[in-house]
Amino acid sequence: MYDDFVYVPINTGEFEIATWQKITDTESEIHIYIEGDGHAFNGRGIPTNNPTPHSAFMRKLAASDEWPNVVYMARPCQFIMSRTCTVTDWTTGRFSKKIIDSMSDAVRKIAGQNPIVLIGYSGGAMISGLMIQNNNDLNVQKWITIAGVLNHADWTQYFGDAKLEQSMNLYQLPEISQLHYIAENDAVVPYSLSYKWTNGQNMIVVPNASHGDFGKLQLNFEY
Repeated sequence: MYDDFVYVPINTGEFEIATWQKITDTESEIHIYIEGDGHAFNGRGIPTNNPTPHSAFMRKLAASDEWPNVVYMARPCQFIMSRTCTVTDWTTGRFSKKIIDSMSDAVRKIAGQNPIVLIGYSGGAMISGLMIQNNNDLNVQKWITIAGVLNHADWTQYFGDAKLEQSMNLYQLPEISQLHYIAENDAVVPYSLSYKWTNGQNMIVVPNASHGDFGKLQLNFEY
Protein backbone atom coordinates (compact mmCIF):
# COMPACT_ATOMS: atom_id res chain seq x y z
CA MET A 1 0.00 0.00 0.00
CA TYR A 2 2.53 2.59 1.17
CA ASP A 3 6.16 2.34 2.22
CA ASP A 4 5.46 2.00 5.96
CA PHE A 5 2.93 -0.79 5.48
CA VAL A 6 3.54 -4.50 4.93
CA TYR A 7 1.09 -6.72 3.06
CA VAL A 8 0.00 -9.58 5.35
CA PRO A 9 -2.71 -12.01 4.18
CA ILE A 10 -4.42 -13.70 7.13
CA ASN A 11 -5.85 -17.20 6.85
CA THR A 12 -8.98 -17.57 8.97
CA GLY A 13 -9.90 -21.04 7.78
CA GLU A 14 -12.98 -19.91 5.88
CA PHE A 15 -11.31 -17.04 4.02
CA GLU A 16 -7.90 -15.52 3.45
CA ILE A 17 -8.20 -11.84 4.31
CA ALA A 18 -5.96 -9.14 2.85
CA THR A 19 -4.39 -6.70 5.30
CA TRP A 20 -1.72 -4.03 5.12
CA GLN A 21 -0.02 -3.44 8.46
CA LYS A 22 2.22 -0.87 10.11
CA ILE A 23 3.12 -2.23 13.57
CA THR A 24 6.01 -0.46 15.31
CA ASP A 25 4.97 -0.75 18.98
CA THR A 26 3.82 -4.25 19.83
CA GLU A 27 2.42 -3.26 23.23
CA SER A 28 0.25 -0.25 22.40
CA GLU A 29 -3.18 0.35 20.91
CA ILE A 30 -3.89 -0.75 17.33
CA HIS A 31 -6.06 1.20 14.88
CA ILE A 32 -7.80 -1.22 12.51
CA TYR A 33 -9.55 0.22 9.44
CA ILE A 34 -12.34 -1.97 8.02
CA GLU A 35 -13.17 -1.56 4.32
CA GLY A 36 -16.67 -0.96 2.97
CA ASP A 37 -18.64 -3.22 0.64
CA GLY A 38 -16.33 -2.39 -2.26
CA HIS A 39 -17.35 -3.05 -5.87
CA ALA A 40 -20.07 -5.51 -4.88
CA PHE A 41 -22.54 -4.26 -7.51
CA ASN A 42 -22.13 -2.57 -10.87
CA GLY A 43 -23.87 0.62 -11.98
CA ARG A 44 -27.01 -1.33 -12.91
CA GLY A 45 -27.27 -2.95 -9.49
CA ILE A 46 -26.09 -6.36 -10.69
CA PRO A 47 -23.65 -8.28 -8.45
CA THR A 48 -20.08 -8.23 -9.73
CA ASN A 49 -17.66 -11.13 -9.93
CA ASN A 50 -15.07 -9.34 -7.80
CA PRO A 51 -15.93 -7.04 -4.86
CA THR A 52 -12.44 -5.52 -4.55
CA PRO A 53 -12.99 -1.77 -4.01
CA HIS A 54 -12.15 0.63 -6.82
CA SER A 55 -11.86 3.50 -4.35
CA ALA A 56 -8.71 3.89 -2.24
CA PHE A 57 -10.49 6.07 0.33
CA MET A 58 -9.99 3.78 3.34
CA ARG A 59 -6.48 2.77 2.33
CA LYS A 60 -5.48 6.42 2.08
CA LEU A 61 -7.17 7.21 5.40
CA ALA A 62 -5.26 4.40 7.11
CA ALA A 63 -2.01 5.53 5.48
CA SER A 64 -2.53 9.07 6.82
CA ASP A 65 -2.82 7.80 10.42
CA GLU A 66 0.43 8.65 12.22
CA TRP A 67 -0.23 6.28 15.13
CA PRO A 68 2.53 3.63 15.47
CA ASN A 69 0.14 0.68 14.96
CA VAL A 70 -2.24 0.91 12.00
CA VAL A 71 -3.87 -1.86 9.97
CA TYR A 72 -6.04 -1.65 6.86
CA MET A 73 -8.24 -4.74 6.58
CA ALA A 74 -10.18 -5.71 3.48
CA ARG A 75 -13.37 -7.72 3.58
CA PRO A 76 -13.51 -11.40 2.62
CA CYS A 77 -13.13 -11.92 -1.16
CA GLN A 78 -11.68 -8.44 -1.69
CA PHE A 79 -8.16 -8.51 -3.19
CA ILE A 80 -8.02 -12.27 -2.46
CA MET A 81 -10.64 -14.56 -4.00
CA SER A 82 -10.58 -17.49 -1.57
CA ARG A 83 -11.74 -20.86 -2.87
CA THR A 84 -14.80 -20.65 -0.57
CA CYS A 85 -15.92 -17.26 -1.92
CA THR A 86 -19.36 -17.04 -3.51
CA VAL A 87 -21.37 -14.02 -4.68
CA THR A 88 -23.49 -14.38 -1.54
CA ASP A 89 -20.47 -13.34 0.55
CA TRP A 90 -20.57 -9.79 -0.84
CA THR A 91 -24.32 -9.51 -1.44
CA THR A 92 -27.12 -10.96 0.72
CA GLY A 93 -24.70 -12.65 3.12
CA ARG A 94 -22.16 -9.84 3.43
CA PHE A 95 -22.82 -9.64 7.19
CA SER A 96 -23.35 -13.36 7.79
CA LYS A 97 -22.02 -15.18 10.83
CA LYS A 98 -19.19 -16.79 8.86
CA ILE A 99 -18.10 -13.36 7.58
CA ILE A 100 -18.18 -11.83 11.06
CA ASP A 101 -16.39 -14.84 12.56
CA SER A 102 -13.65 -14.67 9.91
CA MET A 103 -13.12 -10.93 10.34
CA SER A 104 -13.08 -11.34 14.12
CA ASP A 105 -10.52 -14.13 13.86
CA ALA A 106 -8.31 -11.91 11.69
CA VAL A 107 -8.53 -9.07 14.23
CA ARG A 108 -7.72 -11.52 17.01
CA LYS A 109 -4.61 -12.70 15.16
CA ILE A 110 -3.46 -9.13 14.57
CA ALA A 111 -4.11 -7.60 17.97
CA GLY A 112 -4.11 -10.39 20.55
CA GLN A 113 -4.90 -8.66 23.84
CA ASN A 114 -3.74 -5.21 22.72
CA PRO A 115 -6.29 -2.39 22.96
CA ILE A 116 -8.09 -1.85 19.65
CA VAL A 117 -9.80 1.03 17.91
CA LEU A 118 -12.07 -0.25 15.12
CA ILE A 119 -12.78 2.17 12.26
CA GLY A 120 -15.47 0.97 9.85
CA TYR A 121 -16.50 2.61 6.58
CA SER A 122 -19.98 2.16 5.06
CA GLY A 123 -20.77 -1.58 5.32
CA GLY A 124 -17.53 -1.93 7.29
CA ALA A 125 -19.30 -0.06 10.09
CA MET A 126 -21.79 -2.92 10.33
CA ILE A 127 -18.96 -5.46 10.23
CA SER A 128 -17.05 -3.71 13.03
CA GLY A 129 -20.19 -3.23 15.15
CA LEU A 130 -21.12 -6.90 14.84
CA MET A 131 -17.56 -7.91 15.74
CA ILE A 132 -17.80 -5.83 18.92
CA GLN A 133 -21.26 -7.14 19.74
CA ASN A 134 -20.38 -10.81 19.26
CA ASN A 135 -16.81 -11.08 20.58
CA ASN A 136 -16.30 -10.10 24.19
CA ASP A 137 -12.70 -11.31 24.07
CA LEU A 138 -11.65 -8.62 21.59
CA ASN A 139 -10.18 -5.72 23.53
CA VAL A 140 -12.00 -3.01 21.56
CA GLN A 141 -11.80 0.29 23.44
CA LYS A 142 -13.25 2.64 20.83
CA TRP A 143 -15.41 2.43 17.72
CA ILE A 144 -15.45 4.91 14.84
CA THR A 145 -17.78 4.72 11.86
CA ILE A 146 -17.63 6.71 8.62
CA ALA A 147 -20.79 6.93 6.48
CA GLY A 148 -21.79 3.79 8.32
CA VAL A 149 -24.65 1.39 7.69
CA LEU A 150 -25.77 0.60 11.26
CA ASN A 151 -29.01 -1.27 10.57
CA HIS A 152 -29.26 -2.94 7.19
CA ALA A 153 -32.97 -3.77 7.57
CA ASP A 154 -33.80 -0.06 7.80
CA TRP A 155 -31.34 0.72 5.01
CA THR A 156 -32.71 -1.76 2.46
CA GLN A 157 -36.30 -0.83 3.34
CA TYR A 158 -35.52 2.87 2.80
CA PHE A 159 -34.35 2.20 -0.76
CA GLY A 160 -36.83 -0.59 -1.50
CA ASP A 161 -34.00 -3.10 -1.94
CA ALA A 162 -34.11 -6.82 -1.22
CA LYS A 163 -33.56 -7.78 2.40
CA LEU A 164 -30.17 -9.15 3.40
CA GLU A 165 -31.77 -12.30 4.74
CA GLN A 166 -28.51 -14.22 5.16
CA SER A 167 -26.92 -11.48 7.24
CA MET A 168 -26.78 -10.63 10.93
CA ASN A 169 -27.95 -7.14 11.94
CA LEU A 170 -27.29 -4.50 14.59
CA TYR A 171 -30.62 -3.77 16.22
CA GLN A 172 -28.95 -1.64 18.87
CA LEU A 173 -25.49 -0.14 19.01
CA PRO A 174 -22.82 -1.72 21.21
CA GLU A 175 -22.29 -0.07 24.58
CA ILE A 176 -18.81 1.22 23.90
CA SER A 177 -17.10 4.58 23.40
CA GLN A 178 -18.07 5.53 19.84
CA LEU A 179 -18.03 8.31 17.27
CA HIS A 180 -19.93 8.42 13.97
CA TYR A 181 -18.86 10.58 11.02
CA ILE A 182 -21.80 11.46 8.77
CA ALA A 183 -21.49 12.95 5.27
CA GLU A 184 -23.78 15.96 4.89
CA ASN A 185 -24.63 15.02 1.29
CA ASP A 186 -24.64 11.23 1.60
CA ALA A 187 -27.02 9.70 -0.94
CA VAL A 188 -26.04 6.13 -0.02
CA VAL A 189 -26.52 6.33 3.76
CA PRO A 190 -28.87 9.31 4.25
CA TYR A 191 -28.56 11.60 7.26
CA SER A 192 -32.09 10.72 8.43
CA LEU A 193 -31.11 7.06 8.86
CA SER A 194 -27.84 7.91 10.60
CA TYR A 195 -29.72 10.17 13.01
CA LYS A 196 -32.27 7.44 13.72
CA TRP A 197 -29.60 4.81 14.40
CA THR A 198 -27.50 7.00 16.69
CA ASN A 199 -30.40 8.95 18.20
CA GLY A 200 -28.36 12.00 17.28
CA GLN A 201 -25.66 11.04 19.76
CA ASN A 202 -21.88 10.92 19.15
CA MET A 203 -22.30 12.25 15.61
CA ILE A 204 -20.00 14.51 13.61
CA VAL A 205 -21.58 15.82 10.40
CA VAL A 206 -18.91 16.62 7.82
CA PRO A 207 -20.02 19.61 5.68
CA ASN A 208 -20.12 19.17 1.89
CA ALA A 209 -19.01 15.53 2.18
CA SER A 210 -20.58 12.73 0.15
CA HIS A 211 -20.51 8.99 0.74
CA GLY A 212 -17.21 8.42 -1.03
CA ASP A 213 -15.64 11.85 -0.58
CA PHE A 214 -14.89 13.21 2.88
CA GLY A 215 -12.06 15.44 1.73
CA LYS A 216 -9.10 15.47 4.10
CA LEU A 217 -10.86 13.77 6.98
CA GLN A 218 -9.10 13.99 10.33
CA LEU A 219 -10.35 11.41 12.82
CA ASN A 220 -10.59 12.21 16.51
CA PHE A 221 -9.16 9.40 18.65
CA GLU A 222 -9.38 11.33 21.92
CA TYR A 223 -13.16 11.21 22.41
